[in-house]
Amino acid sequence: MCCYTRVTARKVFRFFVANILIIGAGGVGGGMASIAETRSFFDSFVLADINSGRGDEIIAKLEQPGRFSSAKVDARSKTEIVALAQRVKADVIVNACDPRLNEPIFEAAYEAGCTYLDMAMNLSKPHPTNPYEEVGEPLGKDQISADERWKEKGLLALVGMGVEPGLSNVFARYASDHLFDTIDEIGVRDGSNLSIDGLDFAPTFSIWTTIEETLNPPIVWEKNRGLYTTDCFSEPEIFHFPAGIGAYECVNVEHEEVIMIPREIDCNRVTFKYSLGAEFIDWLKTFAYLGLDSNEKIRVGDVSVSPRDVLAAVLPNPAKLGHLMHGRTCAGTWVKGMYDGKPREVYLYHVADNETTMRDWGSQAVLWQTAMCPVVALELLANGSWKGTGVRGPEAFDAVPFLNLLGEYNTHHGIMEMGPGLWPSPKATGQPGWDRPVKRAVVPSA
Repeated sequence: MCCYTRVTARKVFRFFVANILIIGAGGVGGGMASIAETRSFFDSFVLADINSGRGDEIIAKLEQPGRFSSAKVDARSKTEIVALAQRVKADVIVNACDPRLNEPIFEAAYEAGCTYLDMAMNLSKPHPTNPYEEVGEPLGKDQISADERWKEKGLLALVGMGVEPGLSNVFARYASDHLFDTIDEIGVRDGSNLSIDGLDFAPTFSIWTTIEETLNPPIVWEKNRGLYTTDCFSEPEIFHFPAGIGAYECVNVEHEEVIMIPREIDCNRVTFKYSLGAEFIDWLKTFAYLGLDSNEKIRVGDVSVSPRDVLAAVLPNPAKLGHLMHGRTCAGTWVKGMYDGKPREVYLYHVADNETTMRDWGSQAVLWQTAMCPVVALELLANGSWKGTGVRGPEAFDAVPFLNLLGEYNTHHGIMEMGPGLWPSPKATGQPGWDRPVKRAVVPSA
């Protein structure tokens, strides 16, 4: 059993990471189990889902299942989660569900007196009348506003601790502490050359979440302007990804790092861009034209259902596509600034090869990369390398222990110097964004 002593101005707390409760036994929860199986920092690992059979299926594939068990819970019910946490004596509650369910899980952890960890922050609400010029309610607003009451209770909520956000924030912190004297821009850049046999359209991650972050107005942060929005798919640039992935067009999307990183790191600008690709963007535009991106329920016969939920139901489950996938995915953080009186530009990155992750972990690359990072963070909390209270992101902690431990998990990051005579810098294409999503057809309410 691992623990450390946490001291605050009010109380002294003993923090344990012995009993881990995972809410959500999907692709990420299953990936976490297969990774955690190889580590010794915890005593029990409970996979809870509304369908307990999902947890059983994951556990049946483990070579050493002794510390693992499954449970049934409705993640929409704070009461059920609190009761389960008390029954299994949970020290940590990990939210491995999509962010629609953040609120009850977040509040259940607080009520149960548990450390909380998630991989995506609370959903935003775009400005109702001027979404491409003004920010409505930004990502994570309610979680960030709960910071003081979590501190008062001596609890830690580690939010945005996946790969992006998560590892990308760790990279930003490392660059700030060790690679730069001053930073002009921090830009998270994500790209892949993944392909899927026999399927014309099959996202490698949750289509519900993908639609949410790509068809909401993108956000950008600037020191002299604060947080602001732009058109969808704006500021396209060509970014050259390492490990043979190649050059891809990246565009702005809505993502947590843009909000999280400026809270802790001094810089002038923060952006997030995906290499979605023209074909994928065309699919997203089609969904928006048809209203299939809507999460408002409509009446269909005797039932009420949201178009986006229908879309998610008819598309293949990303967790089941690994055997059909080929290629690599890269998550990284591009940083530009000054060091030792000279301009500097670097890209800190992590690459996951689908063939490797399927062979070694039984998980497709995108989900495995997301699942690896919270397990590493849990071990850092267990051994005391990361300590704190309140609502914090990974950018608030020392990056060195994380990156060192990542290497001990036999997966390594890289750092590339960029610029003239080095690895190519990002190059803007000058193309405009797309402001169509708010003009979608009116969907009748349920």
